[in-house]
Amino acid sequence: MHVPPRLPISVLLAALAVAPPAMAFAAAQSPAESNIVVNGVAAPAMTAGPEVRGVIAARNGDRLKISGADGASTIVAVTDTTRIRTGGGLFAGNHGKLAADSLLNGLPVRIKTLRPVDGDADTALVASQISFRNSDLKTASMIRNATAQRFDEQTAATEALRGRMGDIDKYNIKNTTNVHFDTGKTELSAEDKAGLCATATSAQATDNALLLVVGYTDSTGSDEYNQQLSEKRANRVINYLQQVCGWKPYRMLTPTGMAKADPAASNDTPEGKAQNRRVAVNVLVSKSVDGL
Repeated sequence: MHVPPRLPISVLLAALAVAPPAMAFAAAQSPAESNIVVNGVAAPAMTAGPEVRGVIAARNGDRLKISGADGASTIVAVTDTTRIRTGGGLFAGNHGKLAADSLLNGLPVRIKTLRPVDGDADTALVASQISFRNSDLKTASMIRNATAQRFDEQTAATEALRGRMGDIDKYNIKNTTNVHFDTGKTELSAEDKAGLCATATSAQATDNALLLVVGYTDSTGSDEYNQQLSEKRANRVINYLQQVCGWKPYRMLTPTGMAKADPAASNDTPEGKAQNRRVAVNVLVSKSVDGL
């Protein structure tokens, strides 16, 4: 039998030194190590969610609050896979700084969403695509830039006003405008829209005036339903006052919904219920600054 001659040890060492990394790694592994398995956490399966339309009302990191035309608010998350489309193109893939910066407060958007397959109706939505018009982006940018230029002045004026107000519960009510709604509805009539802008114009001429918007319902429906409905009505009025009538947000007190509480009339008659389905827009001036 022929026995091949042994290679010198120096030749073996030289061969290992030039071996490919994968071969060297395999040679270094013990038999037991070849069966190692690494388990990761699988991403949840997603399915199509509802399409969300409205205006960006607020933003916190990658979470957007969208205010719809009916006054309802929806929270949508933006991820690295969200596509952001404008009338002039698409920011695809990683939304990055440019695309993220384009999602400004006050920008009307249309959002295609996803939600986990196993999630319920309250599960947070994830944006797969966000669309808006270039003209709307330009308008939102102009508003933001103009606001930034006046920010110091407005902040100083607001803080001075708040400092003089002291106890914010002590107001003089200068005027109250009521707008009314059909049963279960949040739509504003043409007459009410005109009345809201007239109220804003009048209040604008009143030094130190603030607006307090309060929504109400009649006794129809459950307490939970009426609470949500009264808040939607108040939000609808606030959106119109700010977006159409030009009322400044920093001169708006925190709105509230009172459901069927504090009725303006008896809920025992259709006429009384009609009076109770309302939003009250109160023009207030703190007693500490009234007349200054």
